[in-house]
Amino acid sequence: MKNIFIFLLMACILTACGEDCYNAPQTIAFKFVDSNNENLITNGTLVTYSIKDENQVGVQLTKTSEDMIILENVGAYNGTKNYIFSSNIKTFNFSIHSSEFKGGCDGYQINKLTFTGVGIDVTDEKGYYKIVLQ
Repeated sequence: MKNIFIFLLMACILTACGEDCYNAPQTIAFKFVDSNNENLITNGTLVTYSIKDENQVGVQLTKTSEDMIILENVGAYNGTKNYIFSSNIKTFNFSIHSSEFKGGCDGYQINKLTFTGVGIDVTDEKGYYKIVLQ
C-alpha cells in the first residue's frame, strides 16, 4: 500500500510540473469619435461597420458598454496581416504586425498597428485606439 501511495504521489508531481501555457495577443479596441471628441456609436452616427482581413474573412467584433469595438482573435500569427474597416462613414485600411511571444509560454504578441487612409487621425490611448472619423 505504501508503494502505491509513493507511486501516485510521484506521478502527480511529475505531471504537474509540465503545464502548458498560452499567451494570447493583447486586446485591440477602437473608439470612434468625431472632431468634437463625441463617440460616434453613442450619438448614432456610426451604425454599420465591419472588418475583413486580406482574405476577405470577417473579424468578429464586440461592442463594449463604453461603445468601443473590440477586435476578437486577431494577432495570433507570425508576420503582418492587412485589414479593411468599412462603415457608413468611412473605409480605411490597417495592418497588424505580430510575432511569437518570447517568454515562458507559447503564443503571440502584437508589435505594431499601422493605419492608412485619407483623413484618419489615430491616437494610441491607454488600452484602446481613438480614431477620428469625419
